Amino acid sequence: MRILTRGAAVVAIAAFALNVGAWEIGDFVLSQARPAGIGAVQPAADGEHYYQISDNGLDIDLVNYKSASSKEVLRTGNLADCHVDSWDGYEMCKDESRILLWTASEPVYRYSFKAHYYVLDRATNQLSKLTETGGEEIATMSPDGTRVAYVMDNNVYVKNLTDGSIIQVTRDGKKNEVINAVPDWVYQEEFGMLNSFAWSPDGRTLAFLRWDESEVPMYSMTMYEGDCKPNSEYALYPGSYDYKYPVAGEKNSVINVVTCDIATGATRMLEEQFDYIPHLAFARNDALMVMTLNRTQNELNIYKMNPVDGTLKNVYYDSSSTWIDSELARSVTYTDKFLVIPSERSGYAQLYQYSLDSNELSYQLTFGTEPVTAYYGYDSKHDKYYYQCTDGPLNRVVRCVDSNRNTNDIAVRKGTNRAAFSSDFSYYIHTFSSATVPTQYRIVRTKDGKVQRTLEMNEEYASRYIVSEVPQREFVTCESDGYELNGYIISPADFDPTKRYPVIMSQYSGPGSQQVLNSWKIDWETYFAMQGFIVACFDGRGTGGRGKEFESVTYQNLGYYETIDQIAAARYMASQPWVDADHIGIWGWSYGGYMTLMAMSAPDHPFAAGVSIAPVTDWRFYDTIYAERFMRTPQENPEGYKNSAPLNRVEDLKGDLLIMFGSADDNVHIINSMQYIAKLHGQKSQFEMMVYPNMNHSINGCGVREPLYQRVLDFFTSSLKK
Repeated sequence: MRILTRGAAVVAIAAFALNVGAWEIGDFVLSQARPAGIGAVQPAADGEHYYQISDNGLDIDLVNYKSASSKEVLRTGNLADCHVDSWDGYEMCKDESRILLWTASEPVYRYSFKAHYYVLDRATNQLSKLTETGGEEIATMSPDGTRVAYVMDNNVYVKNLTDGSIIQVTRDGKKNEVINAVPDWVYQEEFGMLNSFAWSPDGRTLAFLRWDESEVPMYSMTMYEGDCKPNSEYALYPGSYDYKYPVAGEKNSVINVVTCDIATGATRMLEEQFDYIPHLAFARNDALMVMTLNRTQNELNIYKMNPVDGTLKNVYYDSSSTWIDSELARSVTYTDKFLVIPSERSGYAQLYQYSLDSNELSYQLTFGTEPVTAYYGYDSKHDKYYYQCTDGPLNRVVRCVDSNRNTNDIAVRKGTNRAAFSSDFSYYIHTFSSATVPTQYRIVRTKDGKVQRTLEMNEEYASRYIVSEVPQREFVTCESDGYELNGYIISPADFDPTKRYPVIMSQYSGPGSQQVLNSWKIDWETYFAMQGFIVACFDGRGTGGRGKEFESVTYQNLGYYETIDQIAAARYMASQPWVDADHIGIWGWSYGGYMTLMAMSAPDHPFAAGVSIAPVTDWRFYDTIYAERFMRTPQENPEGYKNSAPLNRVEDLKGDLLIMFGSADDNVHIINSMQYIAKLHGQKSQFEMMVYPNMNHSINGCGVREPLYQRVLDFFTSSLKK
């Protein structure tokens, strides 16, 4: 265990501090504390330019990477009969002759939405609405820009932009029974799939997935009138929102691959069925690539499918003794001859290349103990593969490798480096930040690393949030069970090592997550430190950036090792001479809320108080894909589910507790908190509670975020500053 020491240098810095009272909590939990960004960027096909939408969302320019010279592409104000306040997003077809734009987006679930879509013909500067009514989902242009596929009322339609005709591809779509192309709830939430459309490169075939969720159990959420966005129909009697949600061990949707011949409108449904299909895409040779996972999520296959006759050929297989990281696997890319995919088979995520003609490995491209964290693509002209990986768990760097395994550094400053490459990899937008450097954006020439120009350096922002009284993070380590855990500490700017401070332990702790990173972050933690708390955060076992073994130790036993590690981190903090060991709190949201309850129920824990927001209290209440990935099914692992449930540990809960949740949380349902509260009542326990009517898992909007964090601060002030 390394003991953190403080000395005169810290006190000297504090002597220059400004008036702490000048800052408000809203500066840190709302947008004021975020560095400036650069707006959405899409690479142009020529490799020399990129498209960028204006801050007001109305104009699009074509900008030269090197010179910054620009050309007008869209000026919404100049379009006839266009009364759009702003565009929510846009997509270019492959030859960039047409632009698909959308506005007036309305959420369906947390990430999916319906919108009003429009198509701009750049040659004529004519804007046309996709349909008269609007409200389409996942509209997607064909590569040649002549057609748009979209979904309405769970059915697929294709519009011919040349003559305006529309064909209805499917007719079996029905709410809560059959969904075509738009992923069901659990796919959206746990696979991050929002759109299953895949156009063949020649534009002749449209592929998509079909979900039959008729056997999936229904979930009903009570809805109220509310206030800032009232549901007037529920003024006297509550209503409900009903949707299909498969909890652990229950039935999932039946999923099929469907292909449509655009010339005839004929569809073919693949007879083979798979437990999960987390990715669907065409290779450049018009072969349809179908990625599958078994329900246990420890075997992954990729098949090459002939869209004409439906025949399948296996070209990739991977397995694990625990689980396959499907998020990592979905970064697979396909050329006309091979695929490139990350795999953790060596114990650390590395890149592999496989032939599309067989399931034999062509190359292992990267090696070592620094996991690949993102794959950017393949530059065929220079035979280079670009990727991001760790440089120690806290840092992220960008590198490239060729087929001879020669590796070169691209962006390796200590901190967090990201790259967004031009279409031919000649340039990249380099995004960099660290714990002491707010986010910076530069355009860099790839071949020699020369900075072409700066886009946003956030110098004024840095002077406000660094050269002031705002506390900064300090990285530390502590030991737990023989493991070294990474953490950071934020202390008041006027820190006095002769005083003793209450501590708030912040954590998320979920599998594969990382809170302790060398990147810029200013939020509620900073403000809480300014109010006289020390805020500490440690990534325990199960978190990411350190390889498969460290992450997988929690398999089938969620919450156990994470609890040991959070308690060890709290005891490390308690051992510091400037910490009030009797006044340490813990808090978290979602998995972090779950861990708050687990930690406060452990024997002899050191936590005087905790705040649990939107917690899972029993993994039997949670969805199939996430819960079974880490726990298997309740039928396979009954003891694991029993031991991992805070619901079964209520009698051991000790310390002041504040529990907070949204009543319309479609992710971690209200049943989690209600059942836990019922057991607290049964134990005659005292606790505090905040409920947010009609709010989802994020508890956002209607101005609730600032008072939410203020409530957390007030609770910890009352409990930890006694």
